[in-house]
Amino acid sequence: MSREKILAAVAKNKPALTPLPEIQNFGNPYTDLAAQFKSVLTTIGGEVIYVKDWEEIKTYLQTHFSGRRIITNLPLLADIAQESWLNSDPHSLEDVGLAILQGQFAVAENGSVWVTETEMGQRVTPFIAETLALIVKKSEILPKMHDAYTRIGGDRYGFGAFIAGPSKTADIEQSLVLGAHGPKSMVAFILD
Repeated sequence: MSREKILAAVAKNKPALTPLPEIQNFGNPYTDLAAQFKSVLTTIGGEVIYVKDWEEIKTYLQTHFSGRRIITNLPLLADIAQESWLNSDPHSLEDVGLAILQGQFAVAENGSVWVTETEMGQRVTPFIAETLALIVKKSEILPKMHDAYTRIGGDRYGFGAFIAGPSKTADIEQSLVLGAHGPKSMVAFILD
C-alpha cells in the first residue's frame, strides 16, 4: 500500500477532537511546599539546597564540582560553566560532569521539576550529565500534579519532562542502580 493511501485512510478514520477534561482542584494539603518537595526528593535520592541568591549557587557548585566539565545555558552562571555547547553535536556532551538548568516550576507532591526543551538547550542535556542541577524559585513550587497539569495545559512546547531525582532502576537482581539511564545524582536549588 502506498504512503498516500495509508495517510488518507488514517485521516479518514481520525476520531473527532474532544476538549481536555476539567481537572478537579484538590487544594493544597501541605503547610510548607518547599519542605514537602525536599522530603520527597531526598527520599528518592536527590539533594535539595536552599539558596538566597545566584552567588550562593555559584559558591556551592565551585566547592562541590570543581574539576568537572560543567555546562549551562544560564547567563548568570556563565563564569563558572561552559555555554559554547548549545550548538554542539549532542555526542560531544558524553563527558559532562554537571549540567545546570532552570526549571519552570516544581511539584511538592512528587519532588519533580518541569523542564521543557527551551530550558534544556538540547533535549539530551538533563539525561547525559553525570549530575543534574535544577534551579527553581521557591515561589514556583506547586502542591500537586493536578496543579502542574493545569499550568502546562495551555502552553506550547515541543518536548518537556517532569524530572524527579537521579536515574534509577531496581529491576535487575532487585538491587538499586543509580544512573542506569541518566544522571547518577540530582541537586535541586530552591531559590528564595
